[in-house]
Amino acid sequence: MTDPASTTDDERTRCAWAGDDPEYRRYHDEEWGRPLHGDRALFEKMALEGFQAGLSWITILRKRPRFREVFAGFDPALVGDFGDDDIARLMADPGIIRNRAKIEATIGNARIVREMAEGELDALMWSFAPAARRGARPRAMGEVPAVTPESQAMSAALRKRGFRFVGPTTMYALMQSAGMVDDHLEGCWRAA
Repeated sequence: MTDPASTTDDERTRCAWAGDDPEYRRYHDEEWGRPLHGDRALFEKMALEGFQAGLSWITILRKRPRFREVFAGFDPALVGDFGDDDIARLMADPGIIRNRAKIEATIGNARIVREMAEGELDALMWSFAPAARRGARPRAMGEVPAVTPESQAMSAALRKRGFRFVGPTTMYALMQSAGMVDDHLEGCWRAA
């Protein structure tokens, strides 16, 4: 068993991945695993999870304020209007992850969201949330899956609509962060 919940210097027992970084702890305590709704909020999660692929989440958290600034608050209507000049601007910005494929995917994904009815992205993504866990919680991160049938189905449905950087592992991470699943470890103060 690795990465069990552990007690920290503020005397709260958290999932060990939160470590001692203040931003990671804040994210764990205030965001991760809490139900998140709204097309704009879920579009932002989708974009940031896509940018995170291959990197650590703390890197994205530290860059999130700049991402929000340069991606117009992740408003799909505005991001969907980005063109070549915006791509060049984003590629030159050291405050974000400068990966052309991820930038272009975010813009393309915004265009798809923009064409959807209000609330449609939220309803689509939440339709893949599994039933609430019954029984024991995971005792270590090694017991938490990286991919589930639900994340595979969500990924397939999004890809069918043309979304990119929405693989099943990325979508499971989104499901965790948006509270579609609750993977707080046994003993964590946030465990429901």
